[in-house]
Amino acid sequence: MKHNKYKILVLSDLSKSSDTILKTTANLAKMIGGDINLLHVKKPVEVIKTDNQLSSLRVFNRDYLERKNHIETIVKSVDKQLHINYDIVYGSVKHEIETYIQNINPDIIVLGKKRFNALKLIGDNLTKFILKKYKGTVLIASNKSVLEYNENLSLGILNDFEQLSNSDLTKTLMDLTQKPIKAFKIKKSTNLSSQNKKDVTSNKTVEYVFEPNSNVLNNLSNYLLKSNVGLLCINKNSVNTKSNKGLYTNINLDGVIKRLNVSLLLTA
Repeated sequence: MKHNKYKILVLSDLSKSSDTILKTTANLAKMIGGDINLLHVKKPVEVIKTDNQLSSLRVFNRDYLERKNHIETIVKSVDKQLHINYDIVYGSVKHEIETYIQNINPDIIVLGKKRFNALKLIGDNLTKFILKKYKGTVLIASNKSVLEYNENLSLGILNDFEQLSNSDLTKTLMDLTQKPIKAFKIKKSTNLSSQNKKDVTSNKTVEYVFEPNSNVLNNLSNYLLKSNVGLLCINKNSVNTKSNKGLYTNINLDGVIKRLNVSLLLTA
């Protein structure tokens, strides 16, 4: 059992959805007991447009104050009583983030969900970088909806129900919510219906089974939205390969992140 507070690191680009992502993080911190650090990294070349050293210093100072005020405005809009530590760093984004992670050793890293461009097919490089470098829990927060707090939390679990329900973090969330927990499975079924519903484990849990076909993630995404699931818990190691067998046929972590339009808690 974890006794100390969770250390939560939010990586923010200060985009329009930053307040939504921070509100979700704040609600998660209240539910599990967590301290929040926010990190914003900016490339110097995106700020400085001149070679004059004195002029560059003025530009940096002005840019820093603008970003500082922006962050403080977001923090106040989230919760005036909530204390959030934040840092603004100029440098190589990936290098500065990796160094910061090593220094504070967070339990959870929070990222915003990037929009998937079907034409470019390039994905989100920062998300891939974090998932490769960081072995802990990652929350990919929805840009559109705020995670509900306490008993209002609508929680889903994708496969690995027994393993995930025994982890400290997931168990804490399961104990808080008063809504039925939705356990989703992707596996071959003798039922001809695309989804099969039944009660499992307790009266707080309902299981939904989806056939592993080419449309399974789209079908699952539509059902998550229709059933108002606010947070889907996934063991990221179980879907972290390009070719998956058994329960995870036809899906991988990259596809899950792109296609499922709810907040995702990717546990180690």
